[in-house]
Amino acid sequence: MAAELTAHELIAKHRPTLDQALEAIRTRAYWSPHPEHPKAYGEHGSLDAAAGKAAFDALLGTRLDLGQPGTDDWVGGEVSPYGVELGVTYPHADVDVLLPAMKAGQRAWRDAGAETRAVVCLEILKRISDRTHEFAHAVMHTSGQAFMMAFQAGGPHAQDRGLEAVAYAYVEQVRTPETAEWTKPQGKRDPLALTKQFTPVPRGIGLVIGCNTFPTWNGYPGLFASLATGNAVLVKPHPRAVLPLALTVQVARQVLAEAGFDPNLVALAAERPGEGIAKTLATRPEIRIIDYTGSTSFGDWLEDNARQAQVYTEKAGVNTVVVESTDNYKGMLSNLAFSLSLYSGQMCTTPQNLLVPRDGIRTDEGPKTFDEVTADLARAVDGLLGDDARANALLGAIVNPDVKARLEAAAGLGEVALASREISNPEFPGAIVRTPVIVKLDGAKPDDEASYMSECFGPVSFAVAVDSANDAVELLRRTVRDKGAMTVGAYTTDQDVARAIEEVCLEEAAQLSLNLIGGVYVNQTAAFSDFHGSGGNPAANAALTDGAFVANRFRVVEVRREA
Repeated sequence: MAAELTAHELIAKHRPTLDQALEAIRTRAYWSPHPEHPKAYGEHGSLDAAAGKAAFDALLGTRLDLGQPGTDDWVGGEVSPYGVELGVTYPHADVDVLLPAMKAGQRAWRDAGAETRAVVCLEILKRISDRTHEFAHAVMHTSGQAFMMAFQAGGPHAQDRGLEAVAYAYVEQVRTPETAEWTKPQGKRDPLALTKQFTPVPRGIGLVIGCNTFPTWNGYPGLFASLATGNAVLVKPHPRAVLPLALTVQVARQVLAEAGFDPNLVALAAERPGEGIAKTLATRPEIRIIDYTGSTSFGDWLEDNARQAQVYTEKAGVNTVVVESTDNYKGMLSNLAFSLSLYSGQMCTTPQNLLVPRDGIRTDEGPKTFDEVTADLARAVDGLLGDDARANALLGAIVNPDVKARLEAAAGLGEVALASREISNPEFPGAIVRTPVIVKLDGAKPDDEASYMSECFGPVSFAVAVDSANDAVELLRRTVRDKGAMTVGAYTTDQDVARAIEEVCLEEAAQLSLNLIGGVYVNQTAAFSDFHGSGGNPAANAALTDGAFVANRFRVVEVRREA
């Protein structure tokens, strides 16, 4: 069919944005083309708040027909953590039909070149951005994030991460020129002369295995990195969080078709309850790239068993904050309280272990004992979440029963410095909302080590008493080396301690935030500037986003001819 969107039109429309993204990843300065404020939407074809909510409501109870080949059933069953049954059904694929159909479009997509692929991806992201309000409700009601977080993290921040992946993909593909004239002198004889052509070629079909908590934020980097490097992409959402990624697939298919490409370059693999198709798909010979966010056990299984594919995993870690001293005690407590509370701690970057010397710390308010630090942090969390309306806006809802069970069990692991309490949500009575629990443990007791040296995903933190700053640094090292960490934080006014912590993070490849007291938190990262994960410790084998995340998704094939 004839293209409704020509490559020339898309380049004219999106090349300036691509160039800005390329400059942003070069300078690492702040930049985003996607507005964070809900009121910024409603013009130039984008949906405002009312229209976005109406669009989401209109999806409930419907069949989302993507027009995919090989559909043999319709599946669904998502229930919002806020208690709402979504009632949306999705195509269930016969992969023996779908996968060959996906491969069929790769030749034309490969031949389109890096720039055309990049601007088609940017058009997909622009259409998603225009529907940010609609996507925000879809993320909210599948992840349990509060609306504003779902709007920002599931909308502009996710779109930024997708664009960032496109920018890195473009850089890596154009690093090698398309053609070269090669001439080698031969003395008195005629020189040897060849014309060389270099083509980035895709690995094959990429599989994105989505997560429950951040379906778009964690899903978009792999999706767009694979698509921009010429690969078809099959999206396998978490069964509790299908809708945001299904809508993404719908938009991508529409744009690809309008641009004259095969829409089957992007497809959805929804599953029946309990079907567990991820293992089946991950070991198919057609699947050559896998992007996964989730548990360590399944991430390890993918790395061990999906041998035919390049596997990118973000798994679990034990995020640690060393508290040695501070010149802004109130600022430190406020920053930590927010970090522990945001989205009920259901972030892979949320701090879990707070390592505090048992003899206490130095502060601008005088010395504080271990017990005083933990009690003051408990009060800071209580103060932050004391108003139920504000608490609901920060905490969101508990995403699944496993998180609730871990939270309830944590109180039995040690002395409770801050007990979790239940909060009602008047708008959504079915929501399970809980404040964080803080449990005191002793770093010198082997029995306590089993608790703080494993991830307890959710609103659970451990204040761990250690003998000294040196002990805290060594425990930090062991934690990152053995268990991994997506984030490390530290509070210290001692330059020697700061250097020691920094050296641990450099040696063990962990991203470090020092002395945060303002509006930036250890569990937040900014696209184009911050790296999410490092790929250098057990928490993840890749970083979002760097050259290594995209460069192995394609190969350069050379054709030589006599000049």
